Amino acid sequence: MHVLLVEPEYHTRFPPIGLLKLASYHRLRGDSVELVRGRVSPKKKPDSIYVTSLYTWAWRPVWQAVRFYKDMFPTAEVWLGGVYASLMPEHAAKSGADYVHVGVFEEAEGLMPAYDLVPEWDGSIVFSSRGCNNRCPYCAVWRIEGGLSHCRRSIKDLVYPGHTRIILWDNNVLQNPHWREVFDELIWFCKVRGMKVDFNQGLDARLFTDEVAEKLSMMRLMCVRLSYDRDEVGPFVERAIEMLSERGMRRRSVLVYVLYNFDDDPEGFFKRVRDVLMWGAVVYPMRFEPLNALERWKHVGPKWTREELELVEDFRRVYGYGGTLPPYGWLVERFRKAECFEEAFKLPNKGEHEKRVRKPYHAGWQREADWRKVVKNVLSKRW
Repeated sequence: MHVLLVEPEYHTRFPPIGLLKLASYHRLRGDSVELVRGRVSPKKKPDSIYVTSLYTWAWRPVWQAVRFYKDMFPTAEVWLGGVYASLMPEHAAKSGADYVHVGVFEEAEGLMPAYDLVPEWDGSIVFSSRGCNNRCPYCAVWRIEGGLSHCRRSIKDLVYPGHTRIILWDNNVLQNPHWREVFDELIWFCKVRGMKVDFNQGLDARLFTDEVAEKLSMMRLMCVRLSYDRDEVGPFVERAIEMLSERGMRRRSVLVYVLYNFDDDPEGFFKRVRDVLMWGAVVYPMRFEPLNALERWKHVGPKWTREELELVEDFRRVYGYGGTLPPYGWLVERFRKAECFEEAFKLPNKGEHEKRVRKPYHAGWQREADWRKVVKNVLSKRW
């Protein structure tokens, strides 16, 4: 049969890896496959249609795609899966899809994605494990994938010939009991094939050891991502930055996600941002959105006000770079001297930097919804 794979027209920076795995699965069954983005006329009438989804607030393009193809091909079965479908299956069912799939599609999980369908993409997206054992209340991972599972000793069979980088999407790769074997393979790919490595979902600073830092120092890394979501994680983040610095990594090559707008308050957020800047790393303020949010930027945490949230966003526009807060000398000194959130995040006097306050803090290419149109920018982006 012919299978149509549909990526809705939402904002994304990566190819639809789940659909590419489904393509490989159906090819093994002798089926033909076709990948499209948005609502277009496919080359061939499909017998089955898979529509993927991403964030919950990006549900409208998903519904539009489902209804478009249901109307065009009323006899074809339409399956809806992905993050939104897994987090909100009851809402997703109202889209008109015949079936809503929750979680990982097990039969396709171990297969090499069909990267020939996205020839412009240059990066093997790899899971050496699925799930996470931490069960953080603000995280969707364990709700969709459960605890740690699908742990692999080797990822070599998932690296596509011709790609120049490996992008790991493990939610907590250091929880994988076979992380040493995986890291050794990554080192081999870096040294023998000259590939770059990106731990795209970040590394758990609490699991950092000298051995971890040493192996990371032997890879060609564009950056290392950590997270500082709770006060008690701070000492681990500082230690991880120190270990990486001792082995030659620039502190500015470490990006630290700092969660806010959850159950924290502005003062705690200010202190965590100050910590990271003082440690010489780059801050990425990560604004919490409820896992069932159907609209973005509407949620106000219990200890925040809308005005305080807007202040953080405006501060990133005026003083930040691409949404981040790099450890500029003057910015570090400003936060070192500040005694509270309001003082640290104070904006210029009225009339100053008005254009910068009004404009988005992301570059123009980052506002492009289709990853294909900005693939070179995406792959060269450090953060």
